[in-house]
Amino acid sequence: MKNLIDEKIREISARVAAENGLELVHTQIVGGDKNLIVRAFIDRQDGVTHEDCSRVSRQIEAVLDADDFLPSNYILEVSSPGLERELYSLKDFEKFAGSLAKVKTSEVIDGQKNFRGRIAAVENDDIIFEDNIKGNVRFPYRTVAKANLEIDLEEELKGSEKRKMESGK
Repeated sequence: MKNLIDEKIREISARVAAENGLELVHTQIVGGDKNLIVRAFIDRQDGVTHEDCSRVSRQIEAVLDADDFLPSNYILEVSSPGLERELYSLKDFEKFAGSLAKVKTSEVIDGQKNFRGRIAAVENDDIIFEDNIKGNVRFPYRTVAKANLEIDLEEELKGSEKRKMESGK
């Protein structure tokens, strides 16, 4: 039953996000019948605004309430995945190739399970990762237990300086 609810929420959220020119990154259901929380993470190349989240939230809520398949009391949270977003799929690794990330694997790879560095590439079902300690490491996506982007402070500072120069300040 829970899998059917998860799938239905993912389907509704993806449709609403697409109708608003956004991408559904991930959905999550936590809690039980008395304190159910439904989360939807949305994104767009140039970022997500508060208004995007509000609009998508209202539209998802309208569909959920009309379909009436959730307990009457639930909380819906719609937000951006954030700067240090979690990577949920192989497609995410492809999309963010070149970005800084931290990855935890379920198996020991080259003597370690925790990696920090840059996503170099994706080949078939393998991730090629430039680890700060080991250098180039290759591991199958199926071994990824958790992965997040990391803020690239150097790039952020360069972008900040560029924006200052462009604005004449």
